[in-house]
Order: sequence, then structure tokens, then C-alpha cells
Amino acid sequence: MGSRRPDRRIAWLAAGLIVIGVATAHPARRVTSTEAAGGSAGGGPTQPPQATRPAATPNSATRTDASQPTCAAVVAALPLRRRLAQLLVLGVDPTGPGAATRLVRGEQVGGIFIGGTATGLLSGHALARVRAASRLPLLVAVDEEGGRVQRIDRLGGSIPSAQTMAATMSLRQVRELALARGRQLRQLGVTVDFAPVVDIGAGSDDAVIGDRSFSADPLVSTRYAAAFAAGLRAAGVLPVVKHFPGHGHASGDSHAGRVTTPPIGVLRGDDLVPYRWLPSFGPVAVMVGHLDVPGLTGGQPASLSPAAYRLLRTEYRFGGVAITDDLGSMKAVTDRFGLADAVLRALRAGADIALWTSGAGPAAVLDRLQAAVASGELPAARVNEAVRRVLIAKSACA
Repeated sequence: MGSRRPDRRIAWLAAGLIVIGVATAHPARRVTSTEAAGGSAGGGPTQPPQATRPAATPNSATRTDASQPTCAAVVAALPLRRRLAQLLVLGVDPTGPGAATRLVRGEQVGGIFIGGTATGLLSGHALARVRAASRLPLLVAVDEEGGRVQRIDRLGGSIPSAQTMAATMSLRQVRELALARGRQLRQLGVTVDFAPVVDIGAGSDDAVIGDRSFSADPLVSTRYAAAFAAGLRAAGVLPVVKHFPGHGHASGDSHAGRVTTPPIGVLRGDDLVPYRWLPSFGPVAVMVGHLDVPGLTGGQPASLSPAAYRLLRTEYRFGGVAITDDLGSMKAVTDRFGLADAVLRALRAGADIALWTSGAGPAAVLDRLQAAVASGELPAARVNEAVRRVLIAKSACA
């Protein structure tokens, strides 16, 4: 890690990201690590160095429409409990629409997550019943990365892992693959994909990240992840870049317990490199992992750490939706906090969406959040800020 010279190589990356948008004009072929850094197979950059960072453009899933109501008006019209509910995404039974429909109708949560291998909820227009129960647009999320993390392979066929994509496919091919997959997802009723992974690493297939990473080279990972995100977005699916601030070199699996990364100074030169380019990814969300980062999070998981969200918003200039990793089934959080407390801590720290797939329904959590707003423990301004970002991501207001 220390031997890389990321600042020099990053100066070449802006030109390389253009390939994602114009690659269809060129024959498809694999992009090598050297070329991904802005160089050629023979060595040296193919274009002059450009600005080390793209222009500072806020990154959010914004689609404006003059006929849409303003977000301020929509937020103001929502009772507090419904505002808070918009900040929750819950895992649901994937076998059919019954439980998910009752959940959405009952508390008007902001979204649902479909995990597991069952496909009943993704078949026969079952999701239309769930969406009809929501008074606002509903986020419907899966984690369709490819390889060993797929949710619709039984319905749409399998796609390769990120590592295999980067090893065997061009940027153009990856974008087209993600476009095709995104269209399949949209046809099924899915609107959000918890992908691509921008974690850095090239470990074994059974490691927590391993082949879920595009590359051990942060610039290769950046370009391939950006291509995958561009394909999803072109299909009308919101990509979710993960796991900020970087799981690739962490000490273990946050599903199993506390996980520590290298110090923040080390992450800046390696695992955090893709996040420097968030404005070039176009509209995306970012998933914040349960990662203890020495020098940043003070012993807390990043998902619950105000310092982690400040880093994302300021140094990496991200203005879109920040979503937590699973707060209900990952021991890096559940060994230390109850669900309602974890959700409160996450929202107070700066998360816009709290995700959980098990542990409890929304009622007790919403009761806790309402009490926290009433006492000032959770500022109303923080709630309104998060609701606005979520509504913009849903194209529910302008």
C-alpha cells in the first residue's frame, strides 16, 4: 500500500473515466491495470495529466421536474412519524408479498430489502401489490453484485463476480452487463441495487470481500465500479457504492463481530481512493460499513460515527443518500447496541437511511425515534435533511 503513488496516478484517472461513457465507440477488450491508471500497455500516460479531481458537483440521485412539488413542501406535509418511517429500509420475507404489503401499509416505511434465495416476491408482479400500499414511492432493494452475491440468478441467469469482470471484460462490456441486469431488475420491480463494491482487495473467493472486489488496484476498482454503476443507472436502478470507508483490508467480517481497518491515513492512500471520484460516478447512494477506523471513528463502527459521515460529506463531497449496512443482523453492531439504539445513533451521526433485515419490526424503533426528536436527542433538522435526500432519490420532489 505504501509503495503506491496514488496522487500521481489519480491525476490520470479523470481521462480514463471518460471511457465508461464513450467505450461503445471502440472495440470491446479487457482494460489492463496500467491502462486503468491512465497509461498504455507500453508504459506512460496516453493523455496529458488532468485535474487531480473532477469538478466539485454535488452527488445525489436528483431528477428535477417542474411539475413536481418542492421537497420542502412534501417534507412539511408529512407527520413526524411518517418522516421518520421514510428513513427506514427493512428486510422482508422474499417468498411472497403478504408480509411486505402489511409492513408498508402499516408504517409507510421508506423501502424494503429482498434478500435470500426465494423468488416469490420477485415473480408474477408481486411487488406491484407492495408498492400500491405505499403513499410515496417505495425503494425496493436487492444486493445484486454478481458472483456469490446474487439475488435474481434463478430468474435472470448468473453474472460473474466483480473480480472476474475486471479480469476478463472491458469497461464497455461491464457497463453493458450492468445495463442488462438493471433492466431485468426494473422489470421485476427492483429500484435499488446494493452494488457495486468499491472495496480494494483480491483475496480468496471465501473471504468476506475477496472476489467481490474488482481489483487490488484502487484505480482499476474505481473505473470498473463506475462502469457497473453507469449501467445500472441507465436502466433506472439506483446504484449503492459500498462499503465506506473501505472493507477490503479490514481485520475480519462485520457479520461475525467487531472489525478494524488500517488507520485513516493508510485508507486515504488506498481503500478510500474510489471515493475521491464519487462526483464522476453520477447519481449513486453510499453504504457505510460497520468498520472501526483508527484515527477516525473513536472505537465506534463507521455506520454510527459522526466523524465518518463528516468525512464522506466534506472531504469526499458526497451529497446523496448515505445508507447503513445491516444494523439488525451483523454482530459488529448487535453485540454492542440494541436495534432501536443503533438506528438512533446512525441517524443522529449522519445516515439518511437505516437498514436492517432482522431483529424487530418498525413500530418500536419509530417509537424510540419519535421520543428522541421530542427530547432533542435527534434534531428535527437532521431528520428533515435526511428525508429530503431520500425523497429526491425517489424522484418524489424537486
